[in-house]
Amino acid sequence: MLKAVCLLVLSNIFMTFAWYGNLKNTGLPLWKAILVSWGIAFFEYCLMVPANRSGFTDGLNGFQLKITQEVITLVVFTIFAVLYLKEPFRFNYLISFLLILGAVYFAFKK
Repeated sequence: MLKAVCLLVLSNIFMTFAWYGNLKNTGLPLWKAILVSWGIAFFEYCLMVPANRSGFTDGLNGFQLKITQEVITLVVFTIFAVLYLKEPFRFNYLISFLLILGAVYFAFKK
């Protein structure tokens, strides 16, 4: 499962930049931003597909893989938003993330 989590972290770093990296350069024409995002997303897929396959063969089911990916996405995005976009992290975001962690608990509960 560690391999899957590491690949998911890397893939989410690529995808976060593909989806949100263009927000700091809004002067770039939209069609160029889309092409750049597509190029970045290719590498995300090159990591995401093996991550999901690895996690599945290690015993995780599809639901567990998805909920794991969502938590990783939130952690990666939080770091990205605070450090790259310079957005403040507010208390209500923390509460919403804690509620999502509750969902993770139930997704992995036997």
